[in-house]
Amino acid sequence: MRSPRRRLFEGFRLRELRRRLGLSQAAMATQLGISVPYLSQIENNGRPITDVVLLALAREFPMEAADIGTEAETSALLRTIDAATDTSIPAHALSEPDVRRGLEQQPLLARRLVAVHEAWRRSQEQLRVLDDRFDTGSSDAAPLPWEEVRDWFQAEGNYIDVIDRSAEALADALDEGPVTQALEDRLRRWHGVRVTGEDSDGSQLSRFDEATRTLALNAGLPLESRAFLLAHRLVRYEFANEMHHVVAEAGLAGQASRELLSVGLANYAAGALLMPYNAFRTRAREVRHDIDRLRQRFGVSFEQACHRLSTLQRPGAAGLPFFFCRVDMAGNITKRHSATRLQFAALGGACPLWIVHEAVAIPDRILVQLAEMPDGTRYVSMAKGLVKPSGSYARPPRRYAVALGCEEAHAADFVYADDLRPGGAATPIGASCRICPRTDCDQRAFPPAGSVIEIDADRRSVVPYAFR
Repeated sequence: MRSPRRRLFEGFRLRELRRRLGLSQAAMATQLGISVPYLSQIENNGRPITDVVLLALAREFPMEAADIGTEAETSALLRTIDAATDTSIPAHALSEPDVRRGLEQQPLLARRLVAVHEAWRRSQEQLRVLDDRFDTGSSDAAPLPWEEVRDWFQAEGNYIDVIDRSAEALADALDEGPVTQALEDRLRRWHGVRVTGEDSDGSQLSRFDEATRTLALNAGLPLESRAFLLAHRLVRYEFANEMHHVVAEAGLAGQASRELLSVGLANYAAGALLMPYNAFRTRAREVRHDIDRLRQRFGVSFEQACHRLSTLQRPGAAGLPFFFCRVDMAGNITKRHSATRLQFAALGGACPLWIVHEAVAIPDRILVQLAEMPDGTRYVSMAKGLVKPSGSYARPPRRYAVALGCEEAHAADFVYADDLRPGGAATPIGASCRICPRTDCDQRAFPPAGSVIEIDADRRSVVPYAFR
């Protein structure tokens, strides 16, 4: 016999959430679709928080839903509703009441549904990789080291718990005052590392001499880059055991992949040290993920703050689910991660209709866009073009753009959505031409992989062929 489900009495958390958001009982009750007396009873622990209320919380306050209830209860409910209502599957979606009844009456069947859905998503990602490789003529069976490491981080949800929590503890232990000074002091006192500056043409950002324990930093670095490199060196000492264990358990094929993962973990740890999880997540919620305000508060770069937002996937305390990427002048995606349903093409560039490409050509200006994928999912995205000086006239500066976005359902928590009309017209985009099924796109570069080309010499359109 199945044991009865524990009744959830955590009204104080709901009350704290409402007060933190500055909502009256009437306002929150309206958003949750319940009466004011019912909400009052829940807050005073006179009534339990039901699945209906948990789902409403997840829908209206997605970042805070994980703070209420146990991780298992909330996670099971949200994963089941996600699997049952995925619009990318061409079948009749289940209603929320049906999902709730199924989870309560047939929990094993619900878990099976979630497992099948996750397996289907993995197979779709593998299909995207195979389509890309086939269409670009790549016959190598094994991925390149950087591809293997990139896919490993994606599979981990871009969140490494043991390193993130260690970085948070280390941040608390640092001396008060400017972060660069605190990092230098820790390196000197605990690890015998002396920090110096040196003139450079920009070809090297830092150089470490193990024999003399000297870290030489490029004298022309901006303050946030200097802080990151100091943090990067510090975490390689402080978290050596943790990173070694993660690499050993990752199961990567080659030595180059393992060494590249070590560098990636140090980069991850440095960002987590400069932007400690709970402090950064709390501040991000307060400023509605305004990157400039976060950048100033934590002394980091615009790109670093964007990247950190995409890593806030701690179980039970997740941040807003974002996708993040960096695109160069040629349209190549040089960094990418998605905690949303949006998946980037494994190889090559992105859809030309995506605002990030325009942002590359317009540095230091934020552009926003409401876009819709072929499966009907709509995203609010922000993109900004950045220019990093090279330090020398002989070396061109680095130019690229970063993009950050979330599903339209979370627009109220994303300050960049304020200038967009909710439910308004959206730009139709795809992951890439190789895997995009749209038949009416004027910007298509080539037909999708595996399609049959149809050419009508008597009809002329922007794209000189049709496909099926």
